[in-house]
Amino acid sequence: MNKGVYLALSSIALAQGLKIPIHYYKKKEWRPDLFFQTGGMPSSHSAGVSTLTTYIALQRGLPTFDFALSLVYGLIVMYDAQGIRRQTGELTLKVNSMHDLMEKVDKEESVEFEQESPKKLKEMLGHQPEEVIGGALLGALVGVGGHICTKNSRKMSNFKLKSVSRWF
Repeated sequence: MNKGVYLALSSIALAQGLKIPIHYYKKKEWRPDLFFQTGGMPSSHSAGVSTLTTYIALQRGLPTFDFALSLVYGLIVMYDAQGIRRQTGELTLKVNSMHDLMEKVDKEESVEFEQESPKKLKEMLGHQPEEVIGGALLGALVGVGGHICTKNSRKMSNFKLKSVSRWF
């Protein structure tokens, strides 16, 4: 059983779930569909990689190859989440507003023109820097919590083994 993977996936699910009440608090709009969408506070990408990196650091130590790999991978994911994906989202906003403008121009023309209305592009793809930081902090907390629970479960297992071995 790979507890790091389970913790990272749990952290992603927790971050996605937190988007619903946070959005409600900010906009007074209940949107359960946000659980399945990208973007928003906190970043589930950041939460997942942060959880895994924190867990590895606490379990295996900072000078390990596992930690180095996880850290570099995590930094790339977080940079991408707030950099490239955010820029793509902003470009999408402009394309969607151009489409709205074109529809207004089309309506004023007298020539009949039949065109299928394209679907609007998804505008919330990336993250603001504070959303990435929020996800990273959430992930670090889950990683620390997972480490503490793993440590406690090991102590309990060792205690049970010692107790049972005394009878034999």
